[in-house]
Amino acid sequence: MTQQITTTPLTFTVRRHPPELIVPAKPTPRELKPLSDIDDQEGLRFHIPFFHIYGSNPKLGNKNPASVIKEALAKALVFYYPFAGRLKEGPGRKLMVDCSGEGVLFIEAEADVTLKQFGVELQPPFPCREELLYDVPGSSGILDSPLLLIQVTRLLCGGFILAVRFNHTMCDGFGYAQFMTTLSEMTNGASVPSILPIWQREFLCAREPPHVTCTHHEYDEVADTNGKIFTLDDMERRSFFFGPTQISALRRFLPTHLKGCTTFEVLTASLWRCRTIAIQPNPEDDMRMMIIVNARSKFKPMIPVGYYGNVFAYPAAISKAQDICNKPLGYALELVKKAKSEVTEEYMRSVADLMVIRGRPLFTTVGSYIVSDVTRFGLLELDFGWGKSVYAGSDFHVASFYTRYINRKGESGILASVWLPAIAMKRFVEELDKMLARDDNDYHVIQEDVPLIQKYNLPATIR
Repeated sequence: MTQQITTTPLTFTVRRHPPELIVPAKPTPRELKPLSDIDDQEGLRFHIPFFHIYGSNPKLGNKNPASVIKEALAKALVFYYPFAGRLKEGPGRKLMVDCSGEGVLFIEAEADVTLKQFGVELQPPFPCREELLYDVPGSSGILDSPLLLIQVTRLLCGGFILAVRFNHTMCDGFGYAQFMTTLSEMTNGASVPSILPIWQREFLCAREPPHVTCTHHEYDEVADTNGKIFTLDDMERRSFFFGPTQISALRRFLPTHLKGCTTFEVLTASLWRCRTIAIQPNPEDDMRMMIIVNARSKFKPMIPVGYYGNVFAYPAAISKAQDICNKPLGYALELVKKAKSEVTEEYMRSVADLMVIRGRPLFTTVGSYIVSDVTRFGLLELDFGWGKSVYAGSDFHVASFYTRYINRKGESGILASVWLPAIAMKRFVEELDKMLARDDNDYHVIQEDVPLIQKYNLPATIR
């Protein structure tokens, strides 16, 4: 059965210094830079948080990580100076960056807590995360607001938590990792990034004239006919660990011709099935599994090395709810594989054209489930002088994030976050238990979330 650890909720006090605006260390160009037509779609107009947790390093004594990172940030912004600007909106809802050099928000803080007090497994949802990443009043807008907010919170044990919130229209997870790599390099004495950033957002702007050439179920206009709308206050979040044992258990349900599928594919199909059963939709409802696909390798010539804008699509696998619930797992997996394969250069061009033609719409929310795999971005290896992190990933509810994770036994695997109405979470765990029941399953539900409140400028409801 699922191992679930319940403890008294952890509370602690965070003492924050006043927020500062960090500007580039050297003068930077004052210019207006349009975003691409992939960047400025409605579904990316929000701020997304990432958390990087580090243990103590006795060799560094009382060295202050906040001071080290703040100094490096000013140096990194010389190369990534658009982050120090502000977004403006032009005709046709077109977003552009005014490279004003106003700076990014930085907060230094101390917390009266140790890493050990967070529990045996460091994973989302983190307690008091609003204190670990303070939402500075007036900072979470899309236009005329800081594009980056960083908080470094020192802990009693000598470790620290680096929390970052960035405007998603500026970059995707790959671009974020590139920026954070530059930041880490600057903390370790580099004067120039190992990969120079490239803007060139015109590379993913709509064609003239724009013309949609592919099917994009992720942007279908769908009415919510059954009225099953869950407000954010109804929701809770948990993290699940999937190591080799758990993935092998899921593979038992696959037919021979699908045994060679990837870990991502079998995990995604399994979570889609368990989630669909858990939320109990009408049997004839269309359900969408929207898969974040990094499209950088799909272009010929390839996207230039150093490009840090958004280069992904979320193609939608679509099926009737009853088919996902009742047919073998291989059915859902085939749909996942097909959706992934749809992303080509032409598909991305078609998305950009669709954005211009339809006014940059939001993705479909009715019956939708989004997964994002950030396991390949090297976030755990980011070293700001204190060694590798013990956790690195997003603590956010807009999608199920797959994060690289090493559990307390030293096993490497995938940590998958799941966000569901409280009444559905129990059913989800039961279904997942059934899929793993015949094996010595050791996946974990370690942390439970308190009801979430709406933040980060997201749509008001998830349907």
